[in-house]
Amino acid sequence: MEATNEKAGQAPAVVQVTQRAADRVRTGHPWVFSNEVRMDAEAKAHAPGAPVRLADEAGHVLGVASFNSHSLIAARLFARGAEARIDRALLAARLERALELRGRFFAAPFYRLVHSEGDGLPGLVVERFAEALVVQPNTAGAELLLDDLLVALDELLSPRLIVVRADSPARELDGLGPYVRVAKGPLERPVEVEEGGVRFLADLESGQKTGWFFDQRPMRDVVGSLSRGARVLDLYCHSGGFALRAAAGGADSVLAIDSSEPALALARDSAARNGLAGRCTFTREEAFAALARLRAEKARFGLVVADPPAFVKTRKKLYSGLRGYFKLAREAAALVKPRGLLAISSCSHHVSAEAFAEQVRNALAAAGRAGRILLARGAGPDHPVHLHLPETAYLKSLLVQLD
Repeated sequence: MEATNEKAGQAPAVVQVTQRAADRVRTGHPWVFSNEVRMDAEAKAHAPGAPVRLADEAGHVLGVASFNSHSLIAARLFARGAEARIDRALLAARLERALELRGRFFAAPFYRLVHSEGDGLPGLVVERFAEALVVQPNTAGAELLLDDLLVALDELLSPRLIVVRADSPARELDGLGPYVRVAKGPLERPVEVEEGGVRFLADLESGQKTGWFFDQRPMRDVVGSLSRGARVLDLYCHSGGFALRAAAGGADSVLAIDSSEPALALARDSAARNGLAGRCTFTREEAFAALARLRAEKARFGLVVADPPAFVKTRKKLYSGLRGYFKLAREAAALVKPRGLLAISSCSHHVSAEAFAEQVRNALAAAGRAGRILLARGAGPDHPVHLHLPETAYLKSLLVQLD
């Protein structure tokens, strides 16, 4: 079944774009914005997410894209060439390529299988938890392809469970509402995630995002390797990723703080399953309130982890969000003992790596702390970055030693 709004056997309709957009697409950029499209009555009549052929002002076809006249990003390119189609065969080929790439890096089947444009599947995220998959269709185009995508995933991996988490706020930008459904198999809550010799629990149906944050694996590896003998503080701990890796790495004690009781319940259960409960304390508290309390108590830690949710969800929130990162770094730094470590992150794609590092640098100065950046990390290779979309490199993490 071809995913198209045209009659069977017919090529998708043509949408004309400006020469500037055409030149950008030819150099590799996959997006065309709404003000770069000839938005006539025919273009506006296409169903949101419908496949179209993009053509320049001279009529030369550039490739095939999903199209939504109601979205700022009006067209998202899937494939180049006049004969390209968005169909099940294309989806299957892209999924197979993504699977082969992950197989080069990960021995165990726990990773992000599809990272939207980074894997040539715009608007789509797929997370793999061994025999369970979580699918996120975040655009109208991805939503329209969902049935064919589920068939392709089933043929490729034969998963026991597929959960569709169509509840990302990003869907609002394409005029889509939220829903969650089980597309295949009985839902067993929670499921296990293996990482670094530790077994975690994830709630695939109602946990934050997809229930787990594969993107922070590189920094969790670092934290786990540097925690021996340390007293560790994990802010925004969610279901215990950093906390348990630190405890398994030999931390003397771990204080893990989050505002979500369901996430903390998973963390406590995971700690018990791994024999780490004696080293970990999980506390429900708002992060900045906890920072103020711990500072008043004159608490000090050898390693502080601060991995908050996105402070900047829209460009309009950039200034206030940057101030949030500044405040978080300043308050967290006050709790790091001399020669201790601060691991701090931003997952806001509107915040550049340079802007984030500047806020951290200024915050440490405001806290009266000197130090040095030991390393910078982003997401792992299961989050490939599109060459022309820096937004796909959304995660920034810094490890700083403080004097």
